[in-house]
Amino acid sequence: MTSEPIFDAHLHIIAAGFPLVANQGYLPPAFDCAAYRALSEPLGICAGAVVSGSFQAFDQSYLLAALRQLGPSFVGVTQLPATVSDAAILRLDRAGVRGLRFNLKRGGSAGIDELDRLARRVHEIAGWHCELYCASAELAPLFDLLSALPAVSIDHLGLTATGFDVLLRLAERGVRVKATGFGRVDFPLAPALRQLYEANPAALLFGTDLPGTRTPRPFQATDLERIRQTLGPVGARQVLYENARAFYRLDAAAATPAQQPAAP
Repeated sequence: MTSEPIFDAHLHIIAAGFPLVANQGYLPPAFDCAAYRALSEPLGICAGAVVSGSFQAFDQSYLLAALRQLGPSFVGVTQLPATVSDAAILRLDRAGVRGLRFNLKRGGSAGIDELDRLARRVHEIAGWHCELYCASAELAPLFDLLSALPAVSIDHLGLTATGFDVLLRLAERGVRVKATGFGRVDFPLAPALRQLYEANPAALLFGTDLPGTRTPRPFQATDLERIRQTLGPVGARQVLYENARAFYRLDAAAATPAQQPAAP
């Protein structure tokens, strides 16, 4: 195990017995908390964010069960319909949920037409940020909207070289970018990491993206070394732990034990 702690800002738990919804004909294989721990703990990962996938839609039961099993150093990022009640948002917040995901690439979440209103609402009620799974190539029409939101992150380094300049400008304005899904992007990794870090040292948040559903190349332990070699010890410490710990308000999550599932 490494001596430096690591916060995994993007992981999926797919546990047997919880609802799944086929997305574009795809259902993922199981990947439970025990399987995640077996891969993550030897790397020094001690905290993280469990992110709802498209195939989990608006189910909260799997997420709250995972947070109870993983413990107070893990938080959740969920998907909610626009009709969700204020009370349900607050119950999820007490259970350790800290973000709302908009899966614009694969669906299963609220849509782009709900983004501004719903992102502002969950931030006002519970201090949550919103997370977007979309390509940088699609960011230009959203630039003003995203720049004006109180807290935003974008998955998988934005995926595409097309529009990467827009992603950099968003990072300069405080939007976070997940250094995840290295096998999903279509551009050289090291220059992108350097440019994003230089644009905003607080922007990059490392995540494993385990188990790597539908990716051409899942996470490998060598991905951690690529970050360390590219950004050096100070930058790596920020990207691998400090930035995500602050963004996901880990101390607040640890102070509130997981509750029973909240209905949307």
